[in-house]
This record gives sequence, C-alpha cells and structure tokens, in this order.
Amino acid sequence: MRGMCAAMLSLQAIILGLSVPVMIAVEDVHKTLALILGLGLAVLCVLVAGSLRRPQAYWVGHAIQAGTIALGFLVPAMFFVGLMFAALWFGAFFLGRRIEDDKARWAREAAQAEGQDDDGAQPAS
Repeated sequence: MRGMCAAMLSLQAIILGLSVPVMIAVEDVHKTLALILGLGLAVLCVLVAGSLRRPQAYWVGHAIQAGTIALGFLVPAMFFVGLMFAALWFGAFFLGRRIEDDKARWAREAAQAEGQDDDGAQPAS
C-alpha cells in the first residue's frame, strides 16, 4: 500500500508544482497565493510520501486530495485533475489495504498448514 500511495503523491507533487505558473499566467491568481497553495501542497505531498509508514500520514494524504480539488476554485481545470488524483489515491489506498490483508491471510494459512504437518496430520487439499 505504501509504495502505491507514495507513487501517487509523488506524481501529484509534480502536477501541483506545474499548476503554479498556470495559476499565475492563465488564471491571474496573485503570485504569492499561487506559490503558497501550489508549492505548499506539492511539498506536503513529498513529505507525506516519505512518512507513509505512519498511519496518520494517510489522513494527511486524504486532506491533500481535498486541497487539490479545492484548487479548482482558482483554476477550474484543477477540479478534474484533483478528482483524477483523488481517484488514483483512494484506489491505491484501498487496493493496497486489500493486498496487505490477503498477504496476512495467506501467511496465517501457511502457518496453519505447517502446524498441521508438524503434528503428523495431512493438510487438507
């Protein structure tokens, strides 16, 4: 899960960094506001991607998705881009969780099968 979510946040950081010139030149957003919002979210993406070993980081990742979508009020195209990254983020989050749950279940099943072999009983086929 961590790897997929980190990859999504890294790609999102690049897009958020590239949104700053669009906010300034195309949408005429004040330079300071564009830098704070665009680069601030981009830096936050990188920081959170590096700290995904902590469960709290995923909550910050969810908030980043909301912030990216909210940039659509300044640059309407960011509604689409934000929704796209939110879909990728939540897809990576839930798919990663499912994969981790499956791995844990397989490990438990393998341990149980080994335990049955040690007792002399035949594992169920």
